[in-house]
Amino acid sequence: MSGKVIVYISNLVSNMETRKQQMRIQDVLSGAKIDFEVVDVSANKENLAKMREVVGNEHALAPQIANGDNYCGDYNAFDDAVECKTLHQFLKV
Repeated sequence: MSGKVIVYISNLVSNMETRKQQMRIQDVLSGAKIDFEVVDVSANKENLAKMREVVGNEHALAPQIANGDNYCGDYNAFDDAVECKTLHQFLKV
């Protein structure tokens, strides 16, 4: 049984490319009818700490994607999975 897909984002990001990446992840998941939860790491330090713990990198930045506590990957890995039509395997759903 898989956990829930979690998309870690930051609403305080000023980089336009990062904003586009965060929106694309959410748009693709919604379009694919994949249930997911958005967690804003800029909302509190606990969210940021949890994301970095799941990723396994104390310097990781949003966006990052996990399935429960299982790390799936960053935007580039997500984009590759979409292009290769392996999104469900990537998300472990």
